[in-house]
Amino acid sequence: VQLQAFGGGLVQAGDFLRLSCAASGRTFNIYTVAWFRQGPGKEREFVAAISRSGNTYYADSVKGRFIISRDNAKNTVFLQMNSLKPEDTAVYYCAAKDTLEVRRTPSWYDYWGQGTLVTVSS
Repeated sequence: VQLQAFGGGLVQAGDFLRLSCAASGRTFNIYTVAWFRQGPGKEREFVAAISRSGNTYYADSVKGRFIISRDNAKNTVFLQMNSLKPEDTAVYYCAAKDTLEVRRTPSWYDYWGQGTLVTVSS
């Protein structure tokens, strides 16, 4: 499966953005899909994930502000990011794995999108 992440941009603190992860290839609804981010000088970190059954998982830093969802008919997973903070500034990546499980470790995922930059100014 091939993933393409898009929707990033430059916003001010308190604004919102919606990222999309579009998949091509195999049927997407069998995949666990996650969003990770990597800020300047930082390691890649888990943001959110959604299982094939629709269960959702969030990092504590984004819980209550970000919402992950999927539209299997469109082979797309979304990350709605609300109340953005400067510390959310990062390149955001989507990743996927054909599995029932959900994990927060980047190396566990098999497929990755190219990343989309989110910059939040104060």
